[in-house]
Amino acid sequence: MKTNKAYSKRIKITKNGRLLARKSGHNHFNAKERHATKASKGRGVELNMSNKERSRYLVNM
Repeated sequence: MKTNKAYSKRIKITKNGRLLARKSGHNHFNAKERHATKASKGRGVELNMSNKERSRYLVNM
């Protein structure tokens, strides 16, 4: 089975094996946001996946 490349490009795997992804709603209309909101949009959020899902989407990772 192959790794789902479209899915794997949207996440980052840390050295400890955690999965980080971007939250939605960060592309435009950010000029009116507060500074704290803009700063928090730069951070990713941790994904929780079961081992079954991880083996399905991220075969070689």
